[in-house]
Amino acid sequence: MPENLPALANEALRSVERAWNAAAQHWDADQLAAIYTPDAVFFGGRPGISVGLTEIRAYFASYIGILKSTSMALVDQHFRQLGPETFLAQGYVEFKFLLDSGKNSATKMRTTLTIVKRNNQWKLIQHHFSTTPETIPVPQ
Repeated sequence: MPENLPALANEALRSVERAWNAAAQHWDADQLAAIYTPDAVFFGGRPGISVGLTEIRAYFASYIGILKSTSMALVDQHFRQLGPETFLAQGYVEFKFLLDSGKNSATKMRTTLTIVKRNNQWKLIQHHFSTTPETIPVPQ
């Protein structure tokens, strides 16, 4: 791996994080979906998988009326280079939510993201967020 991998991968991750936070500041489903490639696959915080921009946009739109504003911090990330200008980042996300009701909420989830450079912009081609299990997922 190139010596500059951590810096370049971190630049890619922070670019996506900034774009996501800007779009989520006023919960804009179109701007959030624009962070993803047209062929992206997406596991979010609701059941089901979203494939492609139409489904990803619909996922974000499903939170309209629930979320007023959200911010996220991608923390404890570990990187692997998958190809030229393609990185896997795995770690955690810390969310802060302002609900439409005016209440605040927060959560921490596991993340796996694949970030690619397309048309000189860092985009997500794969997104997986999940809760951390409290016990092993084996019937007792």
